[in-house]
Amino acid sequence: MAALYHSSLFSIVFAFLIATVLAEIRSTQIRSDSRSTIPFDEFGYTHFGRLNLTVTDISFSNPKSGPEPVPSELGFFLVTREAWQHVLEQLQDGDIRCTLHSDLVKRVFTFDQFQPSARQFTTSFSVSDANQFTLVFANCMPNLVISMNVHSVMYNFNPKTGQLDFLSAGKTALPVIYYLFFAVYVLMGAFWVSALYKKRLSVYRIHFFMLAVVILKALNLLCEAEDKSYIKKTGTAHGWDVLFYIFSFLKGITLFTLIVLIGTGWSFLKPYLQDKEKKVLMIVIPLQVVANLAQVVIDETGPFGENSYTWKQVFLLVDIVCCCAVLFPIVWSIKNLREAAKTDGKAAVNLMKLTLFRQYYVIVICYIYFTRVVVYALETITSYRYQWTSVVAAEAATLAFYVFTGYNFRPKVHNPYFAIDDEEEEAASEALKLEDEFEL
Repeated sequence: MAALYHSSLFSIVFAFLIATVLAEIRSTQIRSDSRSTIPFDEFGYTHFGRLNLTVTDISFSNPKSGPEPVPSELGFFLVTREAWQHVLEQLQDGDIRCTLHSDLVKRVFTFDQFQPSARQFTTSFSVSDANQFTLVFANCMPNLVISMNVHSVMYNFNPKTGQLDFLSAGKTALPVIYYLFFAVYVLMGAFWVSALYKKRLSVYRIHFFMLAVVILKALNLLCEAEDKSYIKKTGTAHGWDVLFYIFSFLKGITLFTLIVLIGTGWSFLKPYLQDKEKKVLMIVIPLQVVANLAQVVIDETGPFGENSYTWKQVFLLVDIVCCCAVLFPIVWSIKNLREAAKTDGKAAVNLMKLTLFRQYYVIVICYIYFTRVVVYALETITSYRYQWTSVVAAEAATLAFYVFTGYNFRPKVHNPYFAIDDEEEEAASEALKLEDEFEL
């Protein structure tokens, strides 16, 4: 039994490390499950938290003809991540035989509190300790298989306003944050439209594509703000999650496509795409479809849902492949510009182009690293009360990336690369001769 607990509980600890905090009202079906611990959802409580739990269609079976189920060995409990580590130690040291026996967990309901013939129960549990808790079901009967439908509602109560808040304590500020960033992108879009009108004689197709990316990003933030706002008030998204997924999908595809197009110099450097550049787009777009599908499955099934870990791995793998793929066109453009600078006699112009693409290459890498690594680390180490800070960091980095891209590739009267006199041309030629090879 110790080995059984060790293997199954280790998988739950690992799941804790990859979990994200969700707060929707959740319904989960458990079918013929013999795991000793089954996690359901995670929530950040204030001092006025509550859990409403409804379990229906409960049934047991013991295929190996073991002992009859002991109701007190089956039940639900709440536990923090920190406490869970100590519960594991208690199990390994033999201090307790069942997680429900630990004084480090909050027992919500055990099956000896209702008649098994009823096959269902409803309970409400108050949480006065401000912390982040995970709802877990414990099955301390070896080989016992259980089936049931679990409906959980987690929320915080505001005694001053009398309102219920279905968002986790660390996420309750998200609606306001998303609305603020939506307003910023609306202003950015208006400024970009004004810039395109003023410089309409030097506008290229890529500039209109950049406007489309900004608009889709704004709509994505609006839908996410509404989604989180409705969840905060009612516990459900009222359909805004569908719109959020649609615009998130479109925003992801257009952003990666824009990076590829800018990296190739399409529109303002050349009016066409080479075959290898088209192949990059043919790789990135389908992968973005898979990434968004994985994100939908993860969000809808919850952090501990069936196959949730597998879909998380798929999402991370696909996202990394997309991020690497969009760098290749920039690398190709840099190499082509270096070769052109030595042969076409336009050293100054090519030096400026080369410098711009080098900067963009570095910025793209920094953006990918920050939003994929630093933001994840921030979310992991930050207290549950301040998990909104990782969202602010990610959105601020994205906004900075949009601003950098728009500023450096904005419409200009003399094309993006100016007119150069003879002295500047000669100076640039010398700079190219002295310059070390750019390491990619």
